[in-house]
Amino acid sequence: MMNEQLAQFLAAAKRATYAAQGDDASVTPLLPASRQLEFQLGNVVYRDIYFGFAFFVGQETVYENEKPIWAMSYAGGMTDANADVGAVYKFLQFALRQIDAGAPFRGPGLIRGDDFQYTSQTNGALENFWGIERISQNRALVYELRYHGGKIQ
Repeated sequence: MMNEQLAQFLAAAKRATYAAQGDDASVTPLLPASRQLEFQLGNVVYRDIYFGFAFFVGQETVYENEKPIWAMSYAGGMTDANADVGAVYKFLQFALRQIDAGAPFRGPGLIRGDDFQYTSQTNGALENFWGIERISQNRALVYELRYHGGKIQ
């Protein structure tokens, strides 16, 4: 699969799973106590498996013809125990729906809305990358997540 096709697929998969439906997009998980989200187009499958809620750890994997070709690991969550986790994650889903196939890792570089601000900074490219996303509410950091991954060879 060419990088442009993979990027388009990732953007579509991410918009269709957690960003669109949250945990409601779950399928029966492969691993006990995990949540699992999936999206498929033809012979290409996106699978996102994660553990936790307020703080969570997970991995996204893309398979082509049942062979893993790309993956991203991530960990993060709420940094402020007093923040409204439901409101923060609702804004996170909004930000993630704005994903751009030009950088199909998390959401766009910057999104503002009401009292919230989302930022995502990525280093590298589809083949090998790492980054951090943050959400602030009224200028106070309430959420942070780190991610990294790339093409599997």
